[in-house]
Amino acid sequence: MSDQLKLHLSQLRKAATTTCLGKIRHGLEKESLRVDSTGHIARTPHPEALGSTLTHPHITTDFSEALVEFITPVFSTPADSLNFLHELHSYFYGVLNPEEILWTSSMPCVLGADDSIPLANYGSSNIGRLKTLYRMGLGYRYGRSMQTIAGIHYNFSLPENFWVLYHEQLQSSLPLQDFKTEQYFHLIRNFRRYSWLLLYLFGASPALCRSFLHKQNDHGLEEYDESTFYAPFATSLRMGDLGYTSAAQAGLYISYNSLHEYTHGLTQAIKTPYPPYQKFAPEHGQHKQINASILQIENEFYGTIRPKRVTPSGQHPAEVLARDGVEYIEVRCLDLNPFLPVGIDSGQIHFLNSFLLFCLLRRSPPSDRREYHEIDQNLKAVVRNGRHPDLLLMQNDKPIALREWAAEILAESLETAALLDSSCNTSVHGEATHAQQQKVDDDTLTPSAQVLARMKELKTPYFQFAMNQSLANSDYFRARPLDAAKLAEFRAVSARSDAARLAIEASDEEDFDSYLQHSNQRE
Repeated sequence: MSDQLKLHLSQLRKAATTTCLGKIRHGLEKESLRVDSTGHIARTPHPEALGSTLTHPHITTDFSEALVEFITPVFSTPADSLNFLHELHSYFYGVLNPEEILWTSSMPCVLGADDSIPLANYGSSNIGRLKTLYRMGLGYRYGRSMQTIAGIHYNFSLPENFWVLYHEQLQSSLPLQDFKTEQYFHLIRNFRRYSWLLLYLFGASPALCRSFLHKQNDHGLEEYDESTFYAPFATSLRMGDLGYTSAAQAGLYISYNSLHEYTHGLTQAIKTPYPPYQKFAPEHGQHKQINASILQIENEFYGTIRPKRVTPSGQHPAEVLARDGVEYIEVRCLDLNPFLPVGIDSGQIHFLNSFLLFCLLRRSPPSDRREYHEIDQNLKAVVRNGRHPDLLLMQNDKPIALREWAAEILAESLETAALLDSSCNTSVHGEATHAQQQKVDDDTLTPSAQVLARMKELKTPYFQFAMNQSLANSDYFRARPLDAAKLAEFRAVSARSDAARLAIEASDEEDFDSYLQHSNQRE
């Protein structure tokens, strides 16, 4: 165990950890594609009965009108967040067209031509049109198919009384919010160093439908059958070159060494024109993207983790973050587990909390471009070959076996798991972390291996496997309708979201071109 981790654990064990670590706050954001009865992406609008996707706090859409996003409130107990996510799914299925279901896998269903994938519609307000225009720009830049990939984002923050205690233990002279921001970036740097482990443990996309590739021939995958491509040792194709990548971002270096460096890097990317994107110029008065910069907005920067702060409407995230500091972090590298009703379970959440606390407490030196590249190469290796028994990763320019490094990380995560268990008077964190070590010892226990094993067992292509799981989940939720009180509560939220959208549309005082120009004018 590293000396710094050992010291911090010792200090925290002596402190009142029951009050400072028993209430870790988290929230879930889970995406799923709507598909029709044949497994093709749905072309129908988002169900009206659910309210407005612009203003609904819990059910919205991401890139496509068919890509649903479920958002839980912030909870301190995994059971509460999972229960709420289950309730959102039951409510959704209660109003969904009986001929449609939610796709349970991260890699999409049967896709047609790019222009057949409908963009999300957020109404006629300026902010709603800007959100749709941003997605139109993504489609031109990366292709719409890539944007149909789904996953789960895990939002994590430590309670205020922990930060007060930790601030005292480290004898920091920084104001408390500046200290929290500094330490969240400390966590983020370590997370990026070790996030390849999450792809190995939770990746569930080792195969994909041929239609996703659109006759692309340089994908490097093997043919499983006439409709499926895969990589035998792959973990999460969603996180690789076939997923969230672009030529513009391939050369983009965003430093996580401080809040200033991070926000400055994002802002510069938003200000810097990228000549290949200038070809998407307006035609006949119709815009195709927000701007022609490397990034249209902050959210276009793809990463495994983000520092975040709740951003008031009309303000830019990077500016709010630079002014007010980090409030929480968002983990973005988690696949949907197609064997679970909502794609994630309590064991995964308990482990994530242990792992993230490990990332915070362990020594986290500044990172440079060399390590930035090394991190990227390790991720790519685990994406394609994570379950290969002889896979070597690079650790400070030296090769190390994945299984050896994974065992080291999990051994130290067990220590933070024990700290959390003592805080909560339970054993769930240690049990969850032990379960991950079993996956390292036996790769057949990983979700990616189980997907391929089920395909082989049933002699089915990827599409049929995913369709079977999706139908089973549909039956699961349709057999579990909400009780009358909970249904009335969700209906009221949907109605309020419609009223809020109408109010926003009525309050617009400028035309969209002027609004777009003002949005692009950043100091």
